[in-house]
Amino acid sequence: MTKAEITPKEFKEYYKLYLDRVPSTTTLFEALEQQDELIRFFKSIPKEKHDFRYAPEKWTPRQILQHLLDTERIFMNRALRFAREDYTELPGYDENHYAEHCYSNSRTIADMLEEFKVIRTSSIYLYKSFDARVLLNVGIASGGPFSVRVIPFIVSGHQKHHIHIIKERYL
Repeated sequence: MTKAEITPKEFKEYYKLYLDRVPSTTTLFEALEQQDELIRFFKSIPKEKHDFRYAPEKWTPRQILQHLLDTERIFMNRALRFAREDYTELPGYDENHYAEHCYSNSRTIADMLEEFKVIRTSSIYLYKSFDARVLLNVGIASGGPFSVRVIPFIVSGHQKHHIHIIKERYL
Protein backbone atom coordinates (compact mmCIF):
# COMPACT_ATOMS: atom_id res chain seq x y z
CA MET A 1 0.00 0.00 0.00
CA THR A 2 1.44 3.39 -1.00
CA LYS A 3 0.65 6.95 -0.07
CA ALA A 4 -0.86 7.40 -3.56
CA GLU A 5 -3.78 5.17 -2.48
CA ILE A 6 -4.84 7.53 0.33
CA THR A 7 -8.02 9.49 -0.41
CA PRO A 8 -9.03 12.92 0.96
CA LYS A 9 -11.84 11.24 2.96
CA GLU A 10 -9.18 9.55 5.13
CA PHE A 11 -7.73 12.68 6.75
CA LYS A 12 -8.53 16.17 7.91
CA GLU A 13 -7.47 18.78 5.31
CA TYR A 14 -4.96 20.33 7.76
CA TYR A 15 -2.76 17.22 7.50
CA LYS A 16 -2.23 17.64 3.75
CA LEU A 17 0.70 19.88 4.77
CA TYR A 18 2.47 16.80 6.16
CA LEU A 19 1.27 14.31 3.56
CA ASP A 20 2.66 16.52 0.79
CA ARG A 21 6.17 15.96 2.21
CA VAL A 22 5.96 12.20 1.62
CA PRO A 23 6.52 10.92 -1.93
CA SER A 24 3.44 9.24 -3.43
CA THR A 25 5.35 6.00 -4.04
CA THR A 26 6.26 5.60 -0.35
CA THR A 27 4.78 2.49 1.24
CA LEU A 28 3.26 2.43 4.71
CA PHE A 29 6.27 0.59 6.16
CA GLU A 30 8.76 2.78 4.32
CA ALA A 31 7.09 5.76 5.98
CA LEU A 32 7.53 4.16 9.40
CA GLU A 33 11.07 3.01 8.75
CA GLN A 34 12.38 6.49 7.95
CA GLN A 35 13.70 6.91 11.47
CA ASP A 36 17.36 7.14 10.43
CA GLU A 37 16.76 10.50 8.76
CA LEU A 38 15.54 12.02 12.02
CA ILE A 39 18.28 10.41 14.12
CA ARG A 40 21.09 11.58 11.82
CA PHE A 41 19.60 15.05 11.62
CA PHE A 42 19.24 15.61 15.37
CA LYS A 43 22.73 14.19 15.99
CA SER A 44 24.08 16.76 13.52
CA ILE A 45 22.64 19.77 15.36
CA PRO A 46 25.48 21.59 17.17
CA LYS A 47 25.13 21.31 20.94
CA GLU A 48 25.00 25.10 21.32
CA LYS A 49 21.80 25.08 19.21
CA HIS A 50 19.91 22.53 21.34
CA ASP A 51 18.37 25.31 23.47
CA PHE A 52 18.16 27.94 20.72
CA ARG A 53 14.90 29.76 19.95
CA TYR A 54 14.78 31.78 16.75
CA ALA A 55 12.10 34.01 18.29
CA PRO A 56 10.44 34.42 21.70
CA GLU A 57 7.83 31.74 22.42
CA LYS A 58 9.26 29.41 19.74
CA TRP A 59 10.34 25.92 20.69
CA THR A 60 13.93 24.78 21.06
CA PRO A 61 15.17 21.82 18.98
CA ARG A 62 14.86 19.68 22.11
CA GLN A 63 11.23 20.71 22.49
CA ILE A 64 10.63 19.94 18.82
CA LEU A 65 12.08 16.47 19.28
CA GLN A 66 9.87 15.90 22.34
CA HIS A 67 6.91 17.16 20.29
CA LEU A 68 7.69 14.50 17.67
CA LEU A 69 7.81 11.83 20.40
CA ASP A 70 4.54 12.99 21.94
CA THR A 71 2.79 13.24 18.58
CA GLU A 72 3.81 9.75 17.52
CA ARG A 73 2.46 8.31 20.78
CA ILE A 74 -0.84 10.16 20.36
CA PHE A 75 -1.24 9.17 16.71
CA MET A 76 -0.41 5.53 17.38
CA ASN A 77 -3.06 5.51 20.09
CA ARG A 78 -5.50 6.75 17.47
CA ALA A 79 -4.38 4.00 15.07
CA LEU A 80 -4.80 1.32 17.73
CA ARG A 81 -8.25 2.49 18.77
CA PHE A 82 -9.57 2.77 15.21
CA ALA A 83 -8.00 -0.57 14.23
CA ARG A 84 -9.81 -2.16 17.16
CA GLU A 85 -13.05 -0.54 15.95
CA ASP A 86 -13.28 1.84 18.87
CA TYR A 87 -14.82 4.81 17.11
CA THR A 88 -15.14 7.05 20.14
CA GLU A 89 -14.36 10.55 18.87
CA LEU A 90 -10.91 11.50 20.15
CA PRO A 91 -9.94 15.03 21.16
CA GLY A 92 -7.00 16.93 19.79
CA TYR A 93 -4.22 18.14 22.03
CA ASP A 94 -2.58 21.48 22.63
CA GLU A 95 0.99 20.98 21.42
CA ASN A 96 2.09 24.31 22.91
CA HIS A 97 0.85 23.26 26.34
CA TYR A 98 2.66 19.93 25.96
CA ALA A 99 5.88 21.68 24.93
CA GLU A 100 5.67 23.99 27.94
CA HIS A 101 5.27 21.04 30.31
CA CYS A 102 7.57 18.41 28.79
CA TYR A 103 10.83 19.40 30.52
CA SER A 104 12.76 18.29 27.46
CA ASN A 105 15.32 21.06 27.88
CA SER A 106 16.70 19.18 30.88
CA ARG A 107 17.24 16.03 28.76
CA THR A 108 19.95 15.19 26.27
CA ILE A 109 19.25 14.79 22.57
CA ALA A 110 20.99 11.39 22.75
CA ASP A 111 18.56 10.17 25.43
CA MET A 112 15.57 11.45 23.50
CA LEU A 113 16.78 9.75 20.31
CA GLU A 114 17.00 6.44 22.17
CA GLU A 115 13.41 6.97 23.29
CA PHE A 116 12.46 7.77 19.69
CA LYS A 117 13.95 4.46 18.50
CA VAL A 118 11.85 2.56 21.06
CA ILE A 119 8.66 4.43 20.19
CA ARG A 120 9.20 3.96 16.45
CA THR A 121 9.95 0.25 16.89
CA SER A 122 6.73 -0.05 18.85
CA SER A 123 4.85 1.76 16.06
CA ILE A 124 6.26 -0.62 13.45
CA TYR A 125 5.22 -3.66 15.49
CA LEU A 126 1.76 -2.17 16.00
CA TYR A 127 1.30 -1.86 12.24
CA LYS A 128 2.70 -5.35 11.64
CA SER A 129 -0.12 -6.62 13.86
CA PHE A 130 -2.83 -5.08 11.64
CA ASP A 131 -4.39 -6.90 8.72
CA ALA A 132 -5.28 -5.14 5.48
CA ARG A 133 -8.94 -4.81 6.45
CA VAL A 134 -8.34 -2.67 9.57
CA LEU A 135 -6.07 -0.29 7.68
CA LEU A 136 -9.24 1.07 6.04
CA ASN A 137 -11.00 1.80 9.35
CA VAL A 138 -11.71 5.51 9.80
CA GLY A 139 -12.33 7.27 13.09
CA ILE A 140 -12.65 10.90 14.15
CA ALA A 141 -9.88 12.73 16.05
CA SER A 142 -9.15 16.44 16.40
CA GLY A 143 -12.47 17.13 14.69
CA GLY A 144 -11.69 15.24 11.47
CA PRO A 145 -11.32 11.81 9.91
CA PHE A 146 -8.26 9.57 10.20
CA SER A 147 -7.91 6.20 8.55
CA VAL A 148 -5.57 3.74 10.21
CA ARG A 149 -3.48 3.62 7.05
CA VAL A 150 -2.97 7.40 6.73
CA ILE A 151 -1.34 7.78 10.15
CA PRO A 152 2.16 6.49 9.25
CA PHE A 153 2.28 8.93 6.32
CA ILE A 154 1.21 11.84 8.52
CA VAL A 155 3.81 10.92 11.16
CA SER A 156 6.51 10.68 8.48
CA GLY A 157 5.54 13.99 6.88
CA HIS A 158 5.31 15.66 10.29
CA GLN A 159 8.87 14.56 11.04
CA LYS A 160 10.06 15.91 7.65
CA HIS A 161 8.20 19.18 8.26
CA HIS A 162 10.01 19.81 11.54
CA ILE A 163 13.41 18.87 10.10
CA HIS A 164 12.77 21.44 7.36
CA ILE A 165 11.76 24.12 9.91
CA ILE A 166 14.89 23.54 12.01
CA LYS A 167 17.15 23.70 8.93
CA GLU A 168 15.46 26.88 7.76
CA ARG A 169 15.12 28.80 11.02
CA TYR A 170 17.56 27.36 13.55
CA LEU A 171 20.75 26.44 11.73
